[in-house]
Amino acid sequence: MSILIRKITFLCLTIILVISSLPRIYQAEAAETNHFPNPFKSKVDIRLLGTTDIHTNLSNYDYYQDKEVEDFGLAKTATLIKEARTEESNSFLFDNGDLIQGNPLGDYKAKINPIKPGELHPVFQAMKLLDYDAATVGNHEFNYGLSFLNETLNDAPFPYVNSNVYHVKKGKGKEKQYFQPYKIIKKIVRDERGFPHLLNIGVTGVVTPQITEWDRANLEGKVYTKDIVQSVKETIPKMKRAGADLVIVLAHSGMGTENYTEMDEDATYALTKVKGIDAIISGHNHKLFPGDFSDLPGVNEEKGTINGVPVVMPGNWGNHLGVIDLSLTTSFGHWKVNNVQSELRSVYNSESETNTIADPDILDAIQLSHEQTLEYVRQPVGNTTANIHSYFALIKDDPSIQIVTNAQKWYLEKQLAGTPEEGTPILSAGAPFKAGGRNGANYYTYIPEGTIAIKNVADLYLYPNTVAAIKVTGADIKEWLEMSAGQFNQILPGEEQTQPLINEQFPTYNFDVIDGVTYEIDVTEPAKYDTEGKLINENANRIKGLSYNGSPINLEQNFIVATNNYRASGQFPGVRNQQSVTMYPDENRQVIIDYILEQGTIDPTADNNWTFTSVLNTPNIQFESSIEAKDLLNENSPIQYIGPSNNGFGLYSITIE
Repeated sequence: MSILIRKITFLCLTIILVISSLPRIYQAEAAETNHFPNPFKSKVDIRLLGTTDIHTNLSNYDYYQDKEVEDFGLAKTATLIKEARTEESNSFLFDNGDLIQGNPLGDYKAKINPIKPGELHPVFQAMKLLDYDAATVGNHEFNYGLSFLNETLNDAPFPYVNSNVYHVKKGKGKEKQYFQPYKIIKKIVRDERGFPHLLNIGVTGVVTPQITEWDRANLEGKVYTKDIVQSVKETIPKMKRAGADLVIVLAHSGMGTENYTEMDEDATYALTKVKGIDAIISGHNHKLFPGDFSDLPGVNEEKGTINGVPVVMPGNWGNHLGVIDLSLTTSFGHWKVNNVQSELRSVYNSESETNTIADPDILDAIQLSHEQTLEYVRQPVGNTTANIHSYFALIKDDPSIQIVTNAQKWYLEKQLAGTPEEGTPILSAGAPFKAGGRNGANYYTYIPEGTIAIKNVADLYLYPNTVAAIKVTGADIKEWLEMSAGQFNQILPGEEQTQPLINEQFPTYNFDVIDGVTYEIDVTEPAKYDTEGKLINENANRIKGLSYNGSPINLEQNFIVATNNYRASGQFPGVRNQQSVTMYPDENRQVIIDYILEQGTIDPTADNNWTFTSVLNTPNIQFESSIEAKDLLNENSPIQYIGPSNNGFGLYSITIE
């Protein structure tokens, strides 16, 4: 009992001592503000910094074009990070995933010279210099398989969190999450008077549930996913019980809309309605917020909030830094958010003569990997008799797709020789990976006539996909192409007002061209499917004249289509009706290299197996492409250059007749 009395006496004396000293501490402030501040309430400003979708773009270098660039690279983002920290010392830094895959450097360290146990991946060699606090995984983290991912993350210099990926159960027992579901980051922050306070930030992460479809070959039987929103709802109370003063969500998921359904790919908007979230760092779709979603209800562009929650979506490849400022008050260990402000900071401004300088420390840290990657991608594999480009890949049949589909068919013919399927007609599907859009006016393939190197093949085929063959019917081919035709807006015949041809919400990598059949796309018809493959116009019929070997296609005939594991594992209309699927171990990119090596010299000329159905008396159909494309047009081309458009694009018109 005497011990308890002594403790109480000591506590009382301490409180008296603190209170007696307060007038001296606050004297200056009281004189300036004409009021005596609350001695038990402090104001603390903190700053959350976020990167997303780096895709191993560590330096400001385009390995496909083999040149230095100004508009992306973590080395440039690093400069913005350091500047932002000088403005606010109470700062936290997070990464939102899609980090280890996406350019030749990533492929080199995964496939050609893979990291060894205990070796630090180049991305972490760079990021450890920036003192990241935590990160989450993106869907592309799984592209190289779980073994590589585990080896890579084992040596990460900061914690990884994710709450919606689980181990597949083996026998009875409790569900086991694959990653650490959350982390409580404990950091001393200082208030406006310089006094220290302990702030506990709870951070969790989520990834698109579709990883189990997109990377089925790597993940089937090993992991499964749960809904993003429900996973976060279940994790917030756990973080609170663990002492979290604030809750931050790293959402590797696109924005989405008001109409969220369980297991949707894009869930950020839905997360802003979840109680208990103080800030969200989003990504996945390579878009910007604040910036790209002002039409959604509840968006405050000036404050950078959605439904009152501060959100940043900082683009891709390190081209933007997300900045969230939170003004807090703390009293007796309880924290309250009083004001918020979100913004994006770009590494590049086309109208400015002074752009962000790449951080030399980051460049030094990755120099060896950078040089090794350059040596690898510069190796020649063959020659091309003509230029290969993707400037008009959405407008007409295109050489950058033709070479891919030719190589895939060549490969599949070899694989099926001597098998029961040898006589089944082989088709080949390919899509333009680099066709401008959300990745900017320079995001096109261009390979000049002459030598083709590995860097050029990587430019044609960006992803480490593997070849897949699916068996479908002629009717399935029709639905597959109807889905692809969602790339275009509906055009109104006879309308004299300007009509944009391209549906900017439709990802170009879903615009599959199927070679081996011929067809027209009638853009005066409505789209049959939305961008997610959901039926929206049952009677729509954009695909006209679908033929095989010069005759209307037999809707009941079987075909084998060469594609990739991503498409074969997904739920594309037509594809999802597959009778069988065969996954091959060879990468599509390696197949293209092998094809060129065998041919020696290739003719990439497109076979024009698809065209648009005529749209008469409609003069103002327009689209955007690279300004460089204007030099490839002739005087009588149905495509004509109009002039510069927005964000560095060129504006073109097309006559469809």
